[in-house]
Amino acid sequence: MLVLIAKVTTPGPGLSRGLSEGGRGADAAVLAANGHDTVMRRSFSWLAALGLGFSITNSWVGYLSCFGQNLNYVGPAAVIFGLLAAFFCQGFVSLGLAELASAFPSSGGQYHFVYVLSTEKTKRFAAYIVGWTSVLAWWTVTCSGLSLAAITISGIANFWHPEWTPTSWQTYLIYVAFFPCSSHFLSIIGCVMFLITTCVMHEETQPASYLTQPRLGVSGWSTSAAWLLAISNGMYAYGGTDGAIHISEEIINPGRRVPQVMIATMTLGLGTTLPLFIPLMLFSTDLDAVRSSPLPSIELVYQATGSKAVTTFLMVWLWLVYMGSLPAQWVTAGRIAWAFARDHGTPFPQFFTHISPRLHFPVRSTLAAFTFACLYGLLYLASTTAFNSIMTSAVLFLNLSYAIPQGILLVRGRARMLPTRYLSLGWFGTFCNAFAVVWTAVLTVITCFPPSLPVTVAAMNYTSVVLVGMILIVLGLWFAVGRKKFTGPKISWEMLEEANRLARSKRD
Repeated sequence: MLVLIAKVTTPGPGLSRGLSEGGRGADAAVLAANGHDTVMRRSFSWLAALGLGFSITNSWVGYLSCFGQNLNYVGPAAVIFGLLAAFFCQGFVSLGLAELASAFPSSGGQYHFVYVLSTEKTKRFAAYIVGWTSVLAWWTVTCSGLSLAAITISGIANFWHPEWTPTSWQTYLIYVAFFPCSSHFLSIIGCVMFLITTCVMHEETQPASYLTQPRLGVSGWSTSAAWLLAISNGMYAYGGTDGAIHISEEIINPGRRVPQVMIATMTLGLGTTLPLFIPLMLFSTDLDAVRSSPLPSIELVYQATGSKAVTTFLMVWLWLVYMGSLPAQWVTAGRIAWAFARDHGTPFPQFFTHISPRLHFPVRSTLAAFTFACLYGLLYLASTTAFNSIMTSAVLFLNLSYAIPQGILLVRGRARMLPTRYLSLGWFGTFCNAFAVVWTAVLTVITCFPPSLPVTVAAMNYTSVVLVGMILIVLGLWFAVGRKKFTGPKISWEMLEEANRLARSKRD
């Protein structure tokens, strides 16, 4: 049974020597206490880590892809206030996770936390389930990024040629073609460009009361259910806040910088999304046209600018931002699979834990994520409904992996299980952990609701089927592979407490 050792006051000689080497020596000592050796360079600065985190979340870009559903649920009010509510919901969940990342810095992230916090009898099974949930969630998120890029370029073509509708195979070919590399600065510049251009070119402005006008939804759901659905949909704008956690072994002082980056990513996300969508909603002139558009974002921007040429330019820029965000998603997806394979959580662990001596990152695990995305994209050819259901499941799967370690922490006891750390939330941490568990349980139910009533075969939500299928696949992997081979990290509680405390005091 895991028991937290009392605070150590005298550092051991080996650990003290490691800390005396400076920041990198301290980071190596903390990682060793978490059960792993240093094998990758700590090449991410604080700004680079923030760039990766924001490139993944890219709130304003992500929300442009899904705000149309909030229009269906409630109307403009849900687009604005649903986004705000989603920020606080995801923020509380992410804060609780950030505290764990500060206490146990590891690229393994959620499965590592579960293994450390669980009882001796349950830790291997629980960590294995969460590990695969996290891997599949992130691999699905990368598919989401690819699909948005494909849908956007198809939407631009349809904007100029309404008679053309892309076939499934055409969308799939566009989908697998996007494996680019670009800068996250495209996103910030693009957000400013969208805001200034629409503010300058708009010809009509709705009254402020338009943003709070009731009964504009067309989904068929009751007001309360529609708002819950809108909030859950808005959480897509803040998806992937754990991205920085999975480069913990490539950033100096991860116990401090990773939670800082997570909080900054959420703040930057709201700061770019809310100021953009308030004017976009006020400048809209025909909600029905936005709702019925194959690409609601292009219709919304067109209503604000009144120019097809300008709208096309902005949407091409948006497409470039989608493309630019993909490398960060592949980095994270590959790192999670690599970390999990290191603890024998995947088949062929020796193959997938290989670090390229020339490129200094896990190429094989990253290519595994890309292969999954290509194969998964074939589902689009068979059923766009099933494909989209798995896309909407990504946020749910991520939050399940966020909530489970926090729930275990509550049961085992925060004071007992958490070592010295940079981000110590105190009583507020208890609130965040409890909120994560309760809200994720609610989210699991809400995400399975159909988007509109009455339900049709074409509009059916298959998230519940996807969730059950994922659970069965992971359980099958456990009995076939994990039960015999999964080891988990070898944690030294005494060394971890000492390393975290001394590393923190050295940098304070």
